Amino acid sequence: MGQVSINIRGRAYQIACDDGQEAHLARLGRYLDQRAEQLAKSTGSVNDALLMVMVSLMVADELADMTAEMENHNTASTAAARTARENAEKETARAIDGLAERIERIAARLEDT
Repeated sequence: MGQVSINIRGRAYQIACDDGQEAHLARLGRYLDQRAEQLAKSTGSVNDALLMVMVSLMVADELADMTAEMENHNTASTAAARTARENAEKETARAIDGLAERIERIAARLEDT
């Protein structure tokens, strides 16, 4: 089991993690520290617990925005795929109709002979 020391606003926190996840967890800690510093500058003096709740809400809001963006992208991709499939089906139907007409003309010529 790995362990990482994360510093947020000058305070160190020892966090346990799975082996191999240390660098990722350290990056997340740096991100939270940056967000906490930005928020502390804009809000002024608030206690650490309230600051961390506010940072958590900001990060959750970012996650919600990204999730909605991904859902919109997936919906657009699904609509595009549906349109492409419908177009392919129409083209296939036209090709089948064309072949059927050719077969009928050939059959008619054979009957005439």
